Amino acid sequence: DLFTVLTKKAAYESPYLCIATGAIHRELGARGEAELKGRGVSYCAVCDGPFFRNKKIYVIGGGDSACSEAIYLSTLSKDVSIVHRRDSFRAQKALVDKMLSAGVKPVYDSVVKSINGTNKVESITLQNVKTGQETTVETDAVFIFTGMLPQTELVEMLEKDSAGYIKTNEEMETAVPGLFAVGDVRSKSFRQV
Repeated sequence: DLFTVLTKKAAYESPYLCIATGAIHRELGARGEAELKGRGVSYCAVCDGPFFRNKKIYVIGGGDSACSEAIYLSTLSKDVSIVHRRDSFRAQKALVDKMLSAGVKPVYDSVVKSINGTNKVESITLQNVKTGQETTVETDAVFIFTGMLPQTELVEMLEKDSAGYIKTNEEMETAVPGLFAVGDVRSKSFRQV
């Protein structure tokens, strides 16, 4: 009837436990990404976009989030491009149409091989997935929107949806009585509303 949480300093017991471990941004794993994080590499357009007003910006991704963020960034700069590994976007058609009409330039069939720079982002190297050809282009910022990863390592035994988020009912209860899940670790329609 009790949950026990063990930490380095103590053990805590409670009849109820709430998991609120959230989700983290999926990284590309490209060379230079980790080193230039916070120096031109970002995962949040609203947070960091204003730092790159009237600069050259590349968005990476092809879903709703990537297209929405590219639209927002196009209000800050007229030089926004979006890189997608396929030949068409997965995002809703209306969103893609709005993004393209906002002047965002698509780069299809491409992946990021490396993010280059010494103390800040200076360029990215793209590889065409069909031809294998690599191209290096100058840029001031790289905004990455390739999905989220729920942080569920503490509760591997719980039922999850196909993306790995914890399933709950409307009261945030998991299948284990007294164990709740809230926030971005939980299976739901919207993230970070």
